[in-house]
Amino acid sequence: MKIELRYFASVREALGTAQEVVELPEGIVTIADVRAWLRTRGGAWAEALADGRALRMACNHTMTDAGTRVTDGCEVAFFPPVTGG
Repeated sequence: MKIELRYFASVREALGTAQEVVELPEGIVTIADVRAWLRTRGGAWAEALADGRALRMACNHTMTDAGTRVTDGCEVAFFPPVTGG
């Protein structure tokens, strides 16, 4: 399954990228799974997407929670709880 990832504000700054398209491995079905999988990249990824870090998430431009299922071609976004202009 291929999805588009978007990162905003401090998450984007920490990761050094605003967006990417990824092919998810088998077994990734929710946004929580995507976040956990991205953390396996280590370094800034593990820090910016850490379990204890407050992050908001959206799927296809709709605010959602970590339990939302991802589907082929969807867009998943991660951003801090408060973003500025």
